[in-house]
Amino acid sequence: MGAPRLRQPTPAVRGAGLEPGRLLAAVDAAVSYYRAQLAHADAPRAYLAERGLGVLVQREWPWRVGYAPQGWSALTTHLRAAGFTPEELIGAGLSTRTRTGPDRLIDVFRDRVMFPVRDPAGHTVAFLGRAGPHAGDVPKYLNNPRTAIYNKSHLLFGLAEQQDRITARWTPVLVEGPADVLAVWLSYSRSGRTGAVAFAPCGTTLSDTQATILRELPGAARGLVTAFDADPAGRAAVDRAWHLLRQARCPGPLLAAEFRAGADPADLLRAPHGRAALRATLRRRAQPMLDAVVDHRLTRLVERHPRLLEDIDGRCAAVRALVPLLFEATTPQEAITVARRIVAHTGVGVDTVATIAIAHLEGSLRDLSWLGEDRPTG
Repeated sequence: MGAPRLRQPTPAVRGAGLEPGRLLAAVDAAVSYYRAQLAHADAPRAYLAERGLGVLVQREWPWRVGYAPQGWSALTTHLRAAGFTPEELIGAGLSTRTRTGPDRLIDVFRDRVMFPVRDPAGHTVAFLGRAGPHAGDVPKYLNNPRTAIYNKSHLLFGLAEQQDRITARWTPVLVEGPADVLAVWLSYSRSGRTGAVAFAPCGTTLSDTQATILRELPGAARGLVTAFDADPAGRAAVDRAWHLLRQARCPGPLLAAEFRAGADPADLLRAPHGRAALRATLRRRAQPMLDAVVDHRLTRLVERHPRLLEDIDGRCAAVRALVPLLFEATTPQEAITVARRIVAHTGVGVDTVATIAIAHLEGSLRDLSWLGEDRPTG
C-alpha cells in the first residue's frame, strides 16, 4: 500500500472555535497512549538508553516521554474509540485528513519518540516527535502544528517541568532540542543547591517572546548560557540568541558554552563521566556570547574566502566585516574585548581597527543624516 497523499494545510489555526478543554483532553489522552506504547517498543527504548536517557523509560514524571507507533492511524483509532471527534483530533494537531480520502484520518506522528510540550499552567498542549532509529529519510524532529492551544513561538520546552530549579534561581541554559534539555536535567542532582536549568525552542528558531521569557527567569541575573552544536546551524543559533537577548538588556552576562565539533549536551552525556563533563562545560567553558559571535562571523568569512587573511587587503576586509560588532557591545569594556579579539584573529594593528571603526561610525551617521532629510520627489 502506498503512502496516503496528505491534504495541503489550511491557513486557519487548527481547533479555532472548538472547546479548548476538549483539545487539552485529547492531547492528554495522547500522552497516556504514547507512554503505554513506549513500554513495549524495544527500538525506541534502546535509542533512549543509548543517548543516556534510559531512566526516562521507567521514570514517568515529570517528562512523560512516549512513543508514537508506526501504523498510519493507531492513535487516531484509539482516540476515536475514546469518544473524540475527527474535528477535535485535527484541532489538537494529532490527526490529519488525506487528500485522496478526505473522510480518512491518519496520525500526524508515526514511529517517533514523543516529548510532550506543556504550557506555563502545566497542561500538555503539543508534542515534539523525534524520528525513530530506523525511520529512514525523514526530518529528525517533527513539530506539532499550530493549534488554538499551541503556538510554538510562545513556549519553551522544559519550562513547566522544572519550576523547582527555576524558583531556586538556577542559571538558564538555552539548548537546541528536548534531548539536550533532558541531558542537562539529568546532569544535576535534584537536591543540589545550585546548577543549570535548560530550555529549548519548540522546534523553531528563538523568537522574541521566547527571548523575553528567558530574560525574565529568576536565574538570568546569574547569567544566561547558550549550548548549541558546534556546526553552522548551532553557530547561527548563538548569533540569533545574541541579537535577540541584547535588545532588552539581560540582567546577567550572556555566555556561550563551547562544544567540540559535531557534539551537543546530549552527546556529551554519553561520554565517560558524561554528567560531570557536561556540568563542567556549562560552568567553565563558557565564553562571552559576543566573543562567540565575533568568532562565528570570521569563520563564515574564511569558509567563503579561504585565503582572506593571507594579505593586508583581505585582513582589512575582514576587519570591516567584524567592526559593526564593536557597536553591539553593551559596555565599554566589552567593546575593548571585541576589538582585541578582532586584532588577534586578523593580525592587523589596533590603529587599523580604530580607523575602520571610525569610518564605519561616520558612514552610519551620514546614513542617519540622509534619512532625516526631505527626499526629492520627481
